[in-house]
Amino acid sequence: MTPRLPRRSAILGALLLTVVGCGSGDGGTTGEQADGGRLTVWLTVDARESWPEMVASANKRFAEAHPGVKVDVQYQQWTTKNQKLDAVLAGRNVPDVVEMGNSETTNYIVNDAFAPLDPKTFDRSAQWLPALADACRLDGRTYCVPYYAGARVGVYRTDYFKNTGITRAPRTYPELISALDRLKSRYGGAKDPGFSALYLPGRYWSAAMGFVKDAGGEMAVENDGRWQGALSSPKSVAGLTAWKKLMDDYYVGDRAKDNGDQPAVIGQGKVGVFYGNTWEAEAAADDRSGGDPRLKGKFATFPFPGPSGELLPPFLGGSTLAVPAKSRNQDLAADWIRIFTDQESQRQLIAANTLPNNTVQLADVAAGGINGPAAQAAARGWVTPLAPGWTSVEKSNILPEMLERIATGKASVEDATREADRRIDAVINER
Repeated sequence: MTPRLPRRSAILGALLLTVVGCGSGDGGTTGEQADGGRLTVWLTVDARESWPEMVASANKRFAEAHPGVKVDVQYQQWTTKNQKLDAVLAGRNVPDVVEMGNSETTNYIVNDAFAPLDPKTFDRSAQWLPALADACRLDGRTYCVPYYAGARVGVYRTDYFKNTGITRAPRTYPELISALDRLKSRYGGAKDPGFSALYLPGRYWSAAMGFVKDAGGEMAVENDGRWQGALSSPKSVAGLTAWKKLMDDYYVGDRAKDNGDQPAVIGQGKVGVFYGNTWEAEAAADDRSGGDPRLKGKFATFPFPGPSGELLPPFLGGSTLAVPAKSRNQDLAADWIRIFTDQESQRQLIAANTLPNNTVQLADVAAGGINGPAAQAAARGWVTPLAPGWTSVEKSNILPEMLERIATGKASVEDATREADRRIDAVINER
């Protein structure tokens, strides 16, 4: 359960686009990447499905700078990528560039799997989004380069708002509560017991942790070189208490589920507002992802306000690019990353409705477009704790299980967070 930007494959997986540029295929073996004239790049399928022209452009520019060097782009599935990477890193023939989810990097960095990089050689490195840049750093050195980002926002049914007399998207938390009250009164309750003014399932951990961050709390903190859970701190408890109240007041669905099928649920038409990625609005109106095509054009986005009075801090999903320490083409690999993440490439990402890796080009995202609110929210983005054992925390499902106990009333916020901290402390310092 690696937290990162939810993938567009929910919508586009059925579209088998032709691989553009010098790529080989989907998830091939590393083969001859040790040759000086061959550079092997592992990207996830998102690049093939959503911005293949950017890959082709970067490969062309790289070829002009390095005549005779073949770039072999191999597309990997998120579900099997790390397992394959672990296997090849144990040998000698490794890919030269690998894409990582921004919460996947720490375990590899602390185990010396990636080569250090000089951030000064990469465009806009001083303005990289902090939540992405921090995931690439350890002890003052940089081991990967931010690639792209995604931030969750509020998404609402424009027709429901209009029918309820709500003339604009909420700008403050009181306005959000007022809008949800009106939606609940108009469509929910006895009129439709299955209607949720706000879709907020219990195990949707990245949404819940946004409330923790909004209250000034943390999932874990580092003291004297050791990490420990911090969910039972007063500020974290306050954030989860606000999250629980919002769920109690406006969500009527299954509290023991996560947001994995969110577009399909939204597509059933019984939700006024949800918190998610902008692509999920498109997916909710796409029958290939379980949505309803009749809802096309009936969604709009807004920066989701938090109880603090600021925007709710979103988990900043996204990816980074790293050079394995065993690569025999480290200089070439770093130069390919430099081209693939430069300002020109970032402009192409923006055109593909994806957030860039730096704060300067966030301003180039159209404010009135569907991704505009995500660009606003991204400045407050956060990532999971950069602790060596955070992968073990995720694999243990500590956060979703804690949230389910709170959401279903099986434990109080205080008791559930104390138990979660105990479980986090047991594994968070493991390498």
